[in-house]
Amino acid sequence: MTRFSTLLAVLSLGTSVAFAADISIEQPFARATPPGQPNSAAFMQLSNKGEATALVAAHSSVANVVELHTHIHDEGVMRMRKIEQIELPAGATTLLEPGGLHVMLIDLKQPLQDGSRIDLTLEYADGSMQQIEVPVQMAMPAGMQMQQHKHGGH
Repeated sequence: MTRFSTLLAVLSLGTSVAFAADISIEQPFARATPPGQPNSAAFMQLSNKGEATALVAAHSSVANVVELHTHIHDEGVMRMRKIEQIELPAGATTLLEPGGLHVMLIDLKQPLQDGSRIDLTLEYADGSMQQIEVPVQMAMPAGMQMQQHKHGGH
């Protein structure tokens, strides 16, 4: 029985690792924060080369709470909302970007400084996990980017 249990554990680990390899992560970054700013967000492109699945959670040592979020229009105002998962269709790339889907880093343990890196672990629907290092960059909030575009950068 012990050998069989060990074999099952090894096989399930192999499946988990193989699945995470089906998801490639491109252009990840987390938004730098000024001192006193308690929250930030992480963005990236998730390309799924395997079967349809979902990102169901994220974890990081830099924040006390990490949630999956989206933006919705609520009575003419853009608002962030926690969501249970981010769908990752087979053969498609899902964008996590300012003003859309993103990983929210809540109650930061320290400010995120431009040029530093943070750890981020992504958890998928099958229980597999993928650990990445995310560069921290200065980035304008989505609303500021849209305003600049409307006003010709002034």
